[in-house]
Amino acid sequence: MFVLVNLKTYPCDPVEVAQAAKEVSEESGVRIGVAAQDADLARVAETGVETWAQHVDPIEYGSNTGHTLAETVAEAGAEGTLINHSENRLKLADIDGSVQAAERADLETCVCANNPAQIGAVTALGPDSVAVEPPELIGGDVSVATGDPDIVTDAVEAAEAVDEDVEVYCGAGISTGDDVESAGELGATGVLLASGVAKADDPRAALEDLVEPLA
Repeated sequence: MFVLVNLKTYPCDPVEVAQAAKEVSEESGVRIGVAAQDADLARVAETGVETWAQHVDPIEYGSNTGHTLAETVAEAGAEGTLINHSENRLKLADIDGSVQAAERADLETCVCANNPAQIGAVTALGPDSVAVEPPELIGGDVSVATGDPDIVTDAVEAAEAVDEDVEVYCGAGISTGDDVESAGELGATGVLLASGVAKADDPRAALEDLVEPLA
């Protein structure tokens, strides 16, 4: 099970979270990654935690002011990237371009989608993983694994019907070890979460609770 913590633009200390994630990962044996803002990628990567970008654009080197180049985040220490998060939606053609850009820079890719139908569509683009995240549950107190379990199992089936090699992650409302365990029981091989760790008074304690059922 992969636990990917998205720090979004929350007012947290990215290095503190990254250090906690690195330590908890080593102690538990659970794979944990941290998706940080571009400006924080190098500092987060220096902690040794698995570091992810929050987005890359479908561009190459050139005149692209204000865009995120895959090679740049890779050079900063990112090993993977989210694409098409619900808070930064892209057209299908641009998702395809972003996946190709990430692959060019040797970045692992996770493409987010709102529902099983979209999961099937983005799986066809050949990312390493996809994540189902109903927008109405993002940032809430109810996880998709418990509040809408059918959407997780349907997403897993939709992805498998297109490409069995693409991993399926579960996002939206994940905040406890029980949520992570439920996601796994529904067929997900990873979880995406944000506020449960980034907004926690004690990020390490929050991470320890998340991985406790997996250790």
